[in-house]
Amino acid sequence: MSALAADYTMQTVLIYDTDGKHLITTYVLMHEKDTKQIIVETLPDCLKLNNNCKVMILSAPVPVEFDGKIKRLGNGLCIAMFQGQERDGRSSERYSINTPAQISTLVVDGQQHQIQTPIKVMLMNISTTGLRFRAPFYSFEVGDQFQMDFSVGTNQKKAVVKVMNAVDNGSESSDYGCRFIAVQ
Repeated sequence: MSALAADYTMQTVLIYDTDGKHLITTYVLMHEKDTKQIIVETLPDCLKLNNNCKVMILSAPVPVEFDGKIKRLGNGLCIAMFQGQERDGRSSERYSINTPAQISTLVVDGQQHQIQTPIKVMLMNISTTGLRFRAPFYSFEVGDQFQMDFSVGTNQKKAVVKVMNAVDNGSESSDYGCRFIAVQ
């Protein structure tokens, strides 16, 4: 099934300008699959009509990304969606999110193990394929898997991720690039 054919009604949506600046986090009120449009709740003056935009819908099992054009529809906004293109060798663009998150569950040999005291981290950016976070005073290895809990707008999300790379910042913190295994 094509990503455009899925139903995104009531899913969290992040809308960015074409330079990657976050404009709004809202949710899909209606998804018109036949016309490839989503209707989103409008907030005043944050989106300009007829502008191109980037849309990330945080749907299960993994987020999806589209390019779009913003249109007015009654009291809401309609975004005409079309498939994005690969950029700079990446299959999806990264978007800055800078929000607190926590690691609540470790995954070892496919089994989930709840952590007594969740590990607090900072989610730096997100894409349709994964995320990057900063962990002060804690170290992970490439291949580690865990569940991360975070908020996008007013919606709570849980993502099982796998560490794909690590960058030591030299100041008691490291950044970790992760691939999504599943998103709820």
